[in-house]
Amino acid sequence: MSATSRELEILNAAFQRIHAGFEAFPAITSQPDNELSDVLLRLAERLTDNDPYHHPLYCGQMLKPPHPVARLAYSLAMWLNPNNHALDGGRATSRLERECVSDIANMIGWDTHLGHLCGGGTMANFEGLWVARECGDGGAILASQQAHYTHQRLSAVLGVPFHAIPINARGQMDVDQLESILQREHVDTVVVTLGTTAVGAVDPLADVLALRHKYSFRVHVDAAYGGYFTLTNNLEAATCRHFESVTEADSFAIDPHKHGLQPYGCGCILFRDPQVARHYLHDSPYTYYTSEEMHLGEISLECSRAGAAAAALWATMQHLPLEREGEFAKGLESGRRAALGLHAWLTSQELFHPLLQPELDIVVWAVEAASASESSRRARQFFEAAQQEQVYLALATMPRHLVEPLNAITNWDAPTVTCLRSTMMKPEHEEWLPEIIERLERAMATTFAEPD
Repeated sequence: MSATSRELEILNAAFQRIHAGFEAFPAITSQPDNELSDVLLRLAERLTDNDPYHHPLYCGQMLKPPHPVARLAYSLAMWLNPNNHALDGGRATSRLERECVSDIANMIGWDTHLGHLCGGGTMANFEGLWVARECGDGGAILASQQAHYTHQRLSAVLGVPFHAIPINARGQMDVDQLESILQREHVDTVVVTLGTTAVGAVDPLADVLALRHKYSFRVHVDAAYGGYFTLTNNLEAATCRHFESVTEADSFAIDPHKHGLQPYGCGCILFRDPQVARHYLHDSPYTYYTSEEMHLGEISLECSRAGAAAAALWATMQHLPLEREGEFAKGLESGRRAALGLHAWLTSQELFHPLLQPELDIVVWAVEAASASESSRRARQFFEAAQQEQVYLALATMPRHLVEPLNAITNWDAPTVTCLRSTMMKPEHEEWLPEIIERLERAMATTFAEPD
């Protein structure tokens, strides 16, 4: 029996248990839809027009397949299609969501918290910045130049000034530059990114928090990508120090649909002070009457939200608990080892120049060339050659000051350069690394072959 067939067998048994729970209700009679099979087969054909996101040979963008238990749990909950906005629309899944959010809060060391699941990192960060604005008095939002682009966009939506802080040689927020702005600007919030989406850099959270004793501001941690790495044991000491400092932050965003093995979209926003609930208070004439307990919709800017997302996350965390040295944490550690292995191989190649030692599991490298424009052209050429070898990478535009120290480019005829980028986030990537490297070597031979 194939793995897929076994999954469907398990799902059918679980469906039967749900049906048994509602057997007291009259049966619903419906005619089978004869076109259903044809439509699904045509959809399956259309879906093959994708890169193989589920396969270890795909190591480009941040795409990680859901764990089988998450897929099955989501499908199971979809039979009821609960809505976690209010208890009368999703009583069971609302309770599952609270358990999940509490476990994530405990993972980062928060005994008390306010939080909920949401559609993804953008919404989680939006709520974090919105609460910060409500707690503040019109001050600016600061984030590093390598922070996710949505922070600047969300600041504009909120009508709050935004300033981008220059980065240091490791792609992290430059703390000296941060303090310089704090000295001359009125700042309400500093966004600290634990795992930038471009290069995987971890901003110096501990150092930013030290500045908070001198300047008054809130600290919002954008850990949408890197948040789960707090469970791992193979990070650099300096990186660990910043993850350990999360307990002192004011708010925290994380995406279970990235490293948490969940389907899109599943994000989470947490606040250390439960009293920020006061900013969410609103009345509804019909959704909040079933319980004196606060409904999830009363502490969220979103209204309708898929209860199936909570069911999938709960099932995954039951199967793979958020604990150090557990199977889930070991999967993250394996991805980091794969990234370090790829970085070591790239370092051994004369034509490739890795930008940074990976802090998490993202590797970025430039291609040696006489000029920046030529380096970009060669990167795109290698990207296409790698796909011919069934290895799927990504391209990323990097600023001159991050690439120039590598001495890979002689003439800077452009302010940026296109680099190659690989996200080694699947637990299988470590095992598949020799195969990936072998295929990349063949792509090198095709792309950079010496002319006859």
